[in-house]
Amino acid sequence: MPSRDVLRSFIYGVSVCAFWSGTLAAIAADENPSDWPQWRGPNRTGISREQGLLKSWPKPGPSLAWKATGVGGGYSTPSVAAGRVFGMGYRGDNEIVWALDAKSGKELWATRIAKANRGVGYGEGSRSSPTVDGKQLYVLGVSGDLVCLDTTDGKEVWHRNLVGDFGGNIPGWGYSESPLVDGDQVIATPGGRNATLLALAKKTGEVSWKSQVPQGDSAHYSSAIAAEVSGWRQYIQFMQGGVVGVAAKDGTFLWRYDRPANGTANCSTPICADNHVFAASGYGTGGGLVKLTNRGDVVSANEVYFTNQMKNHHGGMILFGEHLYGFDEAVLTCMRFTTGKVVWENRSVGKGSIVLADGHLYARSEGGPVALIEATPNGYVEKGRFNQPNRSGQNAWPHPVVAGGRLYLRDQDLLLCYDVKGSGTQAKNVKAR
Repeated sequence: MPSRDVLRSFIYGVSVCAFWSGTLAAIAADENPSDWPQWRGPNRTGISREQGLLKSWPKPGPSLAWKATGVGGGYSTPSVAAGRVFGMGYRGDNEIVWALDAKSGKELWATRIAKANRGVGYGEGSRSSPTVDGKQLYVLGVSGDLVCLDTTDGKEVWHRNLVGDFGGNIPGWGYSESPLVDGDQVIATPGGRNATLLALAKKTGEVSWKSQVPQGDSAHYSSAIAAEVSGWRQYIQFMQGGVVGVAAKDGTFLWRYDRPANGTANCSTPICADNHVFAASGYGTGGGLVKLTNRGDVVSANEVYFTNQMKNHHGGMILFGEHLYGFDEAVLTCMRFTTGKVVWENRSVGKGSIVLADGHLYARSEGGPVALIEATPNGYVEKGRFNQPNRSGQNAWPHPVVAGGRLYLRDQDLLLCYDVKGSGTQAKNVKAR
């Protein structure tokens, strides 16, 4: 029999709360298991299913496979599925969605979804990651345009607006949520008392339900996850005032936890494992773990601990084994998930974002440097580093993406594609339009 510690590690590693994040449909038969079809990857955990990647990088970094220019200004992290790279951005006065060929970087199509909204803070471009679900693509624009497109040619299937149709309010830095597809539903967050969260039929855009959270929280900058917790399938979202859970079947409000929220911007996606939820924010706040328990129709969220050593602004956190990894402001931190005890800290590349693939963290500084770090609680072990070329001068806020043996880095009008499997691909420069 395996030891209790081994079993516990396995439980946390696979997130036994059945944290599917609404991606059962997205991982369709015609998509590769190594795809990254939505925000934070296949299960919204920030973890890739890739294997056989480089365990260290040469001094200059991995080889550049191709470089695409002209994708349009923006902070949107791309998605990769079925041989295509999908993203969003501003081109002139238009907010557009684009698709590139993953092998070459050549643009396949681009579709306008709304007028570019430069009235929000950091006004150059989209924030949301497209969500791929089979032959459909779901995107959310800065002004709340929630649109379903055909992945083949970019043609619009349906179009709703979170403000005009559902009474939402555009957050100060614009709508930044990446739509969640769960079964036959698309989940989004207009915010406010009329439809704090919302479920639409994914094929038609018709309303399935509107969730009215009692406090009527405004939308902030996080993206919802789906989880099975103590027999309840629910959607968990980080709102303006705190983290909330609502029933997946009808949007009934279940619970909330306010302590991780700050008064400026709640950005990072919550982490769910084994009936526990961890959420954190920056601006000097930190993060906390709650245990969810249901008694009949009542779900309670009881705090296990709170720590100021995970002030995670917008770079995301990753649960791997029994440990949580993330940037505490500018310090990469490894802490035990169940207790909050810090195991190690390192300034690494400085404040940034992370994803995990094949046992390694890919850390991207908002200033440009990118590092490969072994994901181990035994200490900080860096396996390579390089400086992103052709920096835009804007903060490099899009998260890195690892899919199909490639590392994708978005920087405003530029998309870089690196070979991290060592296939010796020859670099190409292409224009997206």
